[in-house]
Amino acid sequence: ALREHAAVNKKGIFDEALSTFFRNVDVRSKSTSYYETSEIPVGTGSEKIRNLRARAVLIDTEEGVVNEIMKGPLNEVFDHRQYVTDVSGAGNNWAVGHMFYGNKYKDSIRELIRKNAELCDSLESFFVMHSMGGGTGSGLGTAVLRTVADDYPEVHRFVVAVYPSIDDDVITSPYNCVLAMKQLTDFADCVMPLDNQSLVNIVNRIESVCVNTHTTGRTNSFTNSLRNRDPSKVVVDNNSTVISSANSTSASKKSEKPFDSINNIVANMLLNLTSSSRFEGSLNVDLNEIAMNLVPFPRMHYLLSSLSPLYISEKVNLQVRGIEQMFSDAFKRENQLLQCDPKSSLYLACALMLRGRVQISDMRRNIEKLKPQLNFIKWNQEGWKTGLCSVPAFGQPYSLLCLSNNTCIKDTFSTIKDRFNRLYKRKAHLHHYTQVEGMDLSLFAESLESLQNLINDYQGLENKNVSDDSAIERIKIMS
Repeated sequence: ALREHAAVNKKGIFDEALSTFFRNVDVRSKSTSYYETSEIPVGTGSEKIRNLRARAVLIDTEEGVVNEIMKGPLNEVFDHRQYVTDVSGAGNNWAVGHMFYGNKYKDSIRELIRKNAELCDSLESFFVMHSMGGGTGSGLGTAVLRTVADDYPEVHRFVVAVYPSIDDDVITSPYNCVLAMKQLTDFADCVMPLDNQSLVNIVNRIESVCVNTHTTGRTNSFTNSLRNRDPSKVVVDNNSTVISSANSTSASKKSEKPFDSINNIVANMLLNLTSSSRFEGSLNVDLNEIAMNLVPFPRMHYLLSSLSPLYISEKVNLQVRGIEQMFSDAFKRENQLLQCDPKSSLYLACALMLRGRVQISDMRRNIEKLKPQLNFIKWNQEGWKTGLCSVPAFGQPYSLLCLSNNTCIKDTFSTIKDRFNRLYKRKAHLHHYTQVEGMDLSLFAESLESLQNLINDYQGLENKNVSDDSAIERIKIMS
């Protein structure tokens, strides 16, 4: 985000675009108040950037990751007063994260969120980002979501949740995932599920293109090991909009942490999603419009995300592809951040968030080309939401984020349910959960029922769409 704003904001002025993610403070002030007298608001456009502070609260029950951030180059961007950490961790146990740490830190987290919210001129939405397989992400992450829902019921809550892969090494991840999903279904407005395997496959494809294009034969050890894990899933399409990290130096490769590339993919998705909130464009999209247009029923708010072009690294050597290819790639399984097949299922709605030098006519033309290939539900054949931001992503002439509400998500949920049942029918590891104060065995049954009802909701729409031959005509409003 900093790199993206720096490319546009050449004069170092603290403007409205920067104020979406950051505050501008003067650290030379001796004020000890949280509501710093040194904070410099957005005004006439003449305020120089002093010191940026992210509008973010960092929470972890193991302080190691936060400590790494404090030692890194972005340590000054995150206010040390907005950290909540512990030392022991949640032991891959949802109950420990949700019940124990959720109660222990509820007041302090609530206070930090309140202070950050009150420093916003216009609070648009919350983003809650966490994993689903471990104890802290699934347990404490959903406890934070519930706190936000209680305190700010009118503000939209977007969740970016990293789902565990089938071969993940946390034995209790199916329990954690199902218990957390009930909270996401009840308290989130939009959930963008990701899975590690899809992210790994994307990174592998990009690294493969890098090797094939530049014949260096070199990849970092992490991506090499990932490729060796599942070589059959590495698919390289030379016609696709996959961008290699050609300009990366060997020094930058050595400095990469293992999951930098994977996290970079997710960061690009979030930057595209929030681009209209930060920059001007021909068709600006308020984040809350995503929830309004893509969620026809309250519980069915799980959205698939895909990106085009795909790229990683600090420096991008872009081979410009056609806009048509970019649209086509956005609907391929290989570009999705979650493993499922939307083309074989039913679309409830779809959003296309474009950035860069793209005309509205280009967008409309490509949507018309895509329509015959996609199976939309009969009562929402025109269920497209479009946004066009004039500021491109860093190093690219244009990019596209596709968000879709599709019934194929039920297949992912069914896999999670099956993994849960294999453990639950043997009552394996349940005692680790029930020994936590406040955790009752009935929560397992309630969470499983909630997940099954969600699967049934999606399946029911598919069945009804097939059996209902009379499509509801779209209401035409004459101007």
